[in-house]
Amino acid sequence: MDISNSKIAVIGMGYVGLPLMVEFAKQYPTLGFDINVTRINQLAEGHDNMMDLTDDELAEAAQGKFSSEPDDLADYNVYVVTVPTPVDKQNQPDLSALKSACTLVGHYLGKGDVVIFESTVYPGCTEEICVPILEKVSGGKLNETFVVGYSPERINPGDKKHRLTNVIKVTSGSSDGASTFVDTLYQSILSAGTHPASSIKVAEASKVIENTQRDLNIALINELSIIFHRLGIDSEEVLEAAGSKWNFLPFRPGLVGGHCIGVDPYYLTHKAQEIGYHPEVILAGRRINDGMGTYIGERLVKEMTSQRIHVVDSRILVMGLTFKEDCPDIRNSRVVDLVSCLKQYHANVDIYDPWVEEQAAINEYGLPLIKAPNPDTYDAVVIAVAHDCFKKLGLEEIRGFARDKHVLFDVKYLFPISEKLVRL
Repeated sequence: MDISNSKIAVIGMGYVGLPLMVEFAKQYPTLGFDINVTRINQLAEGHDNMMDLTDDELAEAAQGKFSSEPDDLADYNVYVVTVPTPVDKQNQPDLSALKSACTLVGHYLGKGDVVIFESTVYPGCTEEICVPILEKVSGGKLNETFVVGYSPERINPGDKKHRLTNVIKVTSGSSDGASTFVDTLYQSILSAGTHPASSIKVAEASKVIENTQRDLNIALINELSIIFHRLGIDSEEVLEAAGSKWNFLPFRPGLVGGHCIGVDPYYLTHKAQEIGYHPEVILAGRRINDGMGTYIGERLVKEMTSQRIHVVDSRILVMGLTFKEDCPDIRNSRVVDLVSCLKQYHANVDIYDPWVEEQAAINEYGLPLIKAPNPDTYDAVVIAVAHDCFKKLGLEEIRGFARDKHVLFDVKYLFPISEKLVRL
């Protein structure tokens, strides 16, 4: 297929699909599809309420339109799937959205069409799970009726420096022709270029280890911070000293959530166990990082107790609910583990995050938010997310939310160490 004849439908208008749709729509007839009617209506009105794109950036989609009507997909010949791939409560891959997208696309898949997957999966998932659904629903056959590709997303929510077009993209396809088409298509919209992989499995594996590597590095630093606390030394000071060497990696301790670093390793460990290998190091890192919310909560309780501040019926302010700074995404936020831990000690917890809509927090976690903290109110304040707006408030104003006798826990090293500041 000649890319000049491409009519592209991007399935899923989240933080991955929307920027992709806009870039494609600058050059090709492009449809942004999502089953969320509210989301589609907002985008059609020219506004991204997830704040990944400005209204002006959204308006650049010259050849684009949005729809939640499945039959609109029939007019397209390239389908790019960008739906979420989370884990369930047992930390097993939840492929329900991916399977649904495959079923949806299968109904409209014609001869010569291309399906490209960007959702993060384990090596083999595209060919073992997605292709059979496409074949069954469409009645076609891979590499005879249609072809597939895999090009893992590399979007970093809230990052205004590393954008879709200036980050190298891995590409792959189910045949030589498919690989060439997928690579050429992405090269047409990316200034950074592409990295063609030899197979779909290699491309899938490359994505899942990107975040597994980061997860393990953060887990190591989290464990070191626990050790340094017991030794009575400040972790940041140690890390700054070690960082004076040219090849020391600049990771910092903290909560590890979100839909990438906190999820992707479980996709790899699932596949590893399926083929008879128990991945000890990866799972050990996951246990450390998944336990940090509780660890921080218990550290805070001990600090309060040491200062003779009663924890039961105390008032604690948690600043930040999103999984990372300066974005509204609360999926898989590990701040909720901290809140849950504090509530188990019968503390009264207020959560303040100007990046998050209150209804979103209630829908996702059943947690109401406060509109703004009152001064002289709290026995403890936890800076859980390093939002720039918190940094701009300044340390003294944040201290002003607390009573004279209080604990201030700076989880994210937002401020320099001081006498009355607790850090990991």
